[in-house]
Parts: sequence; C-alpha cells; structure tokens
Amino acid sequence: MSTEQADLHALYHNDAFPRSNAYDARWVAESQMGPNALWLTEWLFRGMELRPGMRVLDMGCGKVLSSIFLAKEFGVQVWATDLWIKPTENWQRIRDAGVADRVFPVHAEAHTLPYAEEFFDAVVSVDSYHYYGTDDLYLSYFVKFLRPGGRIGIVVPGLMRDFDGHVPEHLTRRQKSGSVFWTEECWCFHTAQWWRGLWGRSALVAVGLCDTLPDGWRHWLQHEIAIDAAGTSPFPSDQEVLEADGGRYLGFVRMIATRGPSIGNAR
Repeated sequence: MSTEQADLHALYHNDAFPRSNAYDARWVAESQMGPNALWLTEWLFRGMELRPGMRVLDMGCGKVLSSIFLAKEFGVQVWATDLWIKPTENWQRIRDAGVADRVFPVHAEAHTLPYAEEFFDAVVSVDSYHYYGTDDLYLSYFVKFLRPGGRIGIVVPGLMRDFDGHVPEHLTRRQKSGSVFWTEECWCFHTAQWWRGLWGRSALVAVGLCDTLPDGWRHWLQHEIAIDAAGTSPFPSDQEVLEADGGRYLGFVRMIATRGPSIGNAR
C-alpha cells in the first residue's frame, strides 16, 4: 500500500462501520455521489435481515457502492437502479468487484420502474429517497414491487430538529469552498418524526424503526474531509457548514417498515 493509499485509508477508517473498513479507500472515494454510501448502507442493514439469494431493489444506487456492498456482505441479488449513471458504466464497476452474477445495473426513473409487482424481498434506498419519496403518493407506488411481508428501508440526510423560524444563517451563508449548503432542494430534508408521520399514516406498511444516526454529522464531516483529500468530489466541500452546525440540525434518518398482506388497487 502506497503512502497516499495508507493516508486515505486512515481518513476513511471509522470504528462505527467495521464492514466498510475492509473496502479500498480509493475505490470508495472515486465512487461517491454523496455522504459515504457504504457507512449508511451498513447502518441501514443493522436493522434489516437479509439472507443469501434474496432479491433486493437498490433504488438510486448511484455508482453502485451500496449494491456491491450488499452482494458481497449478504450474498443477495441486487437490481442496481439509477437515473443518472449509465448502466454500462456501473456494469464495469460490478464486474471489477467480482459480483457480476449478483448485481444487475438498470437505468430507470423512480416513477417508471420496470419491475413486476411483488418481485422483491426487500426494497431499499440510500441517500436518494428524499428526492422523490416525500410525495404523499409515492410510497403506494414504490411498495407494490415488494412482496407481502417484505421489508422497505431508507437512509436519507435529514434534520435532527425543525427550524424555529427561518433557516439558520450558518446553513445559508457562502462557504470558503464557494458553495451555499441550503438551496431550494434542501426542503426535502425532514426530521425522523416527519418521516414516521408520512409512512405511519399508510395502511400499506407497518413502520418498525425510525431513528437518527448517532454522531451522524461527525461521520458526514469525516467523509467530507476524506473525499476532499482524495480530490474526487464532484461538489464543493461542505466541511465548513458541518463544523458550524455541530449536529444541531444536520444528520441522517433511517426508517424501516414491513409491507402488509395487500396493497389493494394502489398504483
């Protein structure tokens, strides 16, 4: 291992996510499209049981970090579905990772999924569901691809508490990186209580777990420092805003639910 590789490995090492520590840090850094997908996937599946051979829909998989992790760690079959990354590009990553028999890249938009109803044993989304799943009606569409009794799980960036009035100034001021963290698309960030309310009022699923990642902002900050050092981030660093926030508002929300026996005529 070169000095550069060793330094990056140290930056990405996190005792809270032992499975993720086994993966090559340069590969992780080059494949990120948001806060560390391996860490968030590892956290999600501490609350969800997977068995070898299960069929899993990984919605919004980006550059397939989460999909490869699931195939390697749990021996499941994963339909790696994304709108922005071309399947051919992801297929190369999948083959390089040695999981071509278990991970299948698919190009699809979240509202036009090309799957049979009740096909999957689990449907999950890491760091993308907030972009489309805040719609009151989306759950009734998404869950129809899950078999009765199957589990649905998401991890999203979110709020640890709601704002009292306006968006806090430290989230809206321009950082040294040149970026402003809180833009209009951040209105899809919500608290765990909000997410539980959205799914909890539905008769389609039973929410079993809805919580926040302990020290989530610190893990997010560690990721920002590591990816900045690697020079692979497609976005300006958010290190400054995370340090200023200190976990008052920013972090991660996890929610896991079980599909009921029937979704009726929901479409």
